[in-house]
Amino acid sequence: MNKQIYPLLIAQFLSAFADNAILFTVIAIVMHDGQAAKWYVPALQSSFLVAFVLLAPWAGGFADHHAKSRVLIAANLIKALGAALLFMHVEPLLAYCIGAAGAAIYGPAKYGILPELAGHQFLVKANSLVEGSTILAILMGMQIGAKVADHSIDIALAGTIALFIVSALVTLLLPAKTSTPPEAGSKILEFGRQMRQFFSTPRSRFSMLGASLFWATAATLRVLIVAWAPVVLALDSATEIAELTLFLAVGIIAGSALVPRLIPLEHLRRARLPAYLMGLFIIGLGCTGSLWPARGMLFFVGMMGGMFIVPVNAALQELGQLSIGSGAAVALQGFFQNLAMLLAVGGYTVAASQNADPILTMLTLGGLVFVAAFLVSWHLPDNQLNPFRNRRKLKNY
Repeated sequence: MNKQIYPLLIAQFLSAFADNAILFTVIAIVMHDGQAAKWYVPALQSSFLVAFVLLAPWAGGFADHHAKSRVLIAANLIKALGAALLFMHVEPLLAYCIGAAGAAIYGPAKYGILPELAGHQFLVKANSLVEGSTILAILMGMQIGAKVADHSIDIALAGTIALFIVSALVTLLLPAKTSTPPEAGSKILEFGRQMRQFFSTPRSRFSMLGASLFWATAATLRVLIVAWAPVVLALDSATEIAELTLFLAVGIIAGSALVPRLIPLEHLRRARLPAYLMGLFIIGLGCTGSLWPARGMLFFVGMMGGMFIVPVNAALQELGQLSIGSGAAVALQGFFQNLAMLLAVGGYTVAASQNADPILTMLTLGGLVFVAAFLVSWHLPDNQLNPFRNRRKLKNY
């Protein structure tokens, strides 16, 4: 693989670390201020997702028509601005939404640059490294961010601002490839055209909808644990909840490490199996009543999720590069997955505001994931051919 992937791994690790440190810093703010955490935390997550949905028609083209390494730098600076607004005690829902605008720009550039650095042969491995390092960053960001925030909110926020800036500086080591001029016309109409083109085959539909399913599940589970853990496991601080969710993160790292040999791009259909198991393990989590069984279930939920999302992401990037552009494909992915996350977390926010039982909600989530995985993989052929490389056989897909 191109050795230039390593600066990308370092830069995105620092950025993802800071992203998650901010989230648990805001959770600490909520808990310290005695706000209604049952609805405020999912509402906070929803405010983050709105930026992804609204900016999707522009984010992909911005990444494809500019040097992706420079787009990553601009995105980190916008994230730093969001953290600075939190530092200045701006309403967290607003400040977090501004930081999300940077994240919405960051995603298409981060994943869009991977095919440029890795190529087809190493694309699944590159995704495995990126996903593994991202989850490690999530793990450490949750743990360290929560502990620092419980000690001092200001120190936690100052640290995240510094990390975003350092990430931007490391990104300067990546190549700045020549950009292509943007196309004239409405970005929204162009976004619709790209959507129709990309959804023309079952393989690309599965990649897009599968990624959306994974992230909607992850986002809902993340905020659901904040309400579920105090009721079932008697955990009542941001640090304790972060320590619980690290088992989910470790599981995703393990699944991401195992999957390159088990599910190559030529056998994408196999990815549906860990998706089914992910739903079943969430149901198992809802049936647990003590700490260590819950940790075990979260680990296996994460492992199945990692084994599902890595090949799905790799397929999506390659299909995008061969059709509408890698940045545009990732932005399209961002639109659908964040719309799915927004709907899922929004639905849970409404349920939480009506005092829905966390255990019943956990069981319902697992059942929905299993059914959704079945529907998303319906009609997906176990065919080794790439539809965009083999347009003559497109009708077979």
